Amino acid sequence: MKGHLLAAAAVSALALGASYLAGPARSPAIIGAAIATATGLASLWALGRFGRSARRPVQSALLVFVVVFLVRLLLVAGGVTLVARAGESALAFVVAFFVPYFAFAVIEGSFVRALGRGMGKPA
Repeated sequence: MKGHLLAAAAVSALALGASYLAGPARSPAIIGAAIATATGLASLWALGRFGRSARRPVQSALLVFVVVFLVRLLLVAGGVTLVARAGESALAFVVAFFVPYFAFAVIEGSFVRALGRGMGKPA
């Protein structure tokens, strides 16, 4: 888990740092990166908390993955609406959200794979 958290922290720092350097589209980019970072870190926390302690860790991890995906879906819709109503660049928001989102998805998938390997021999 430690390696996954370090990778997530690096992705978070890069996403927020790059968003800060976005120039005139800084505000929507920071909002998008912040949502991606918050949901990515929350997802890893939930995967670690519920995936390891469950009898069926991969199924619990899948449930966490689905719930966080739905939360992300709602937050992206709300973020795009907020940014568009403010007259800011929705494209900057979308790019700043989805680039770290895909990186977090890889990290989360790697963690779920590690959970599956740690289960031992199947019955």
